[in-house]
Amino acid sequence: MTNRPSDADARRNIEPVICYPVDGLPRRDMALYASAREGAKKVSETLVPARDARTFDVPAGHFFRMSCPEGSQVGDLNLWNAHDLSERFYTGKTRALHGTHITTGQSMWSSFPTLRPMATITTDTLEWYGIDRYGGSVHDVIGTRCDPYTGNLLSGTHYHHCCHSNLTRALADHLEVPLKEAEPHVHDVLNVFMCTGFTRDTGQYFMKASPVRTGDYLELFAEIDLLGALSACPGGDCSAEHSSDEAQCHPLLVEVFKPKAGALEGWEPPQPNGYDATHGR
Repeated sequence: MTNRPSDADARRNIEPVICYPVDGLPRRDMALYASAREGAKKVSETLVPARDARTFDVPAGHFFRMSCPEGSQVGDLNLWNAHDLSERFYTGKTRALHGTHITTGQSMWSSFPTLRPMATITTDTLEWYGIDRYGGSVHDVIGTRCDPYTGNLLSGTHYHHCCHSNLTRALADHLEVPLKEAEPHVHDVLNVFMCTGFTRDTGQYFMKASPVRTGDYLELFAEIDLLGALSACPGGDCSAEHSSDEAQCHPLLVEVFKPKAGALEGWEPPQPNGYDATHGR
């Protein structure tokens, strides 16, 4: 232990400063999205089996809904630009802009150099949960995804239905490529329905039973053409275990909805970020 400085309390009590004030963020037209959602027609659905993952396509200007059709279940979501897998969901910047958990009106932002909204949350039936007394909330962008490498590191286990493994297999099947070629594209996730936070004493990432119930859903508007992959976590509702064959698990459902012709009049997909990296040379 190092010696406590005489001004320790004063240093701790300095007021925090928000790193990225969001007043300058381009605003999504939520009223337009709500209007376009009325009368939208379901054009596809994908059932994600328990302890497995599936890919799905969402054209720009469509809505996609993730729900629990049979029971409480959390999922891990990856998103890519359907035409360029190098543009993918960027959890770190999404967290920096919106906070540790995201909800209605907030976007999932893409990686550099594009840095633009990929999808915007339009309906969250768990928005009521807020932040509980432990600091927990739902739909986090702080957890990476359960993976076999960490399991091997911590306990020597070789579990093959972690969300990382599920997403890798689903993407490999979609692209018709070997697992080793698909794996580098799998990235940190939006933990859909998962209830998480950081402990106040040690700052450790925790999970607790998800408040999601059958019929709850998270719905988003696709700002660009998307390829998505969703894994039904092998921890079920994550009330006790993170990855196991013993936890009670359920499937997840992804539905895609197409608005009526003309419903999005005036809307345009967001353009890639305008910063020119050559100016720094």
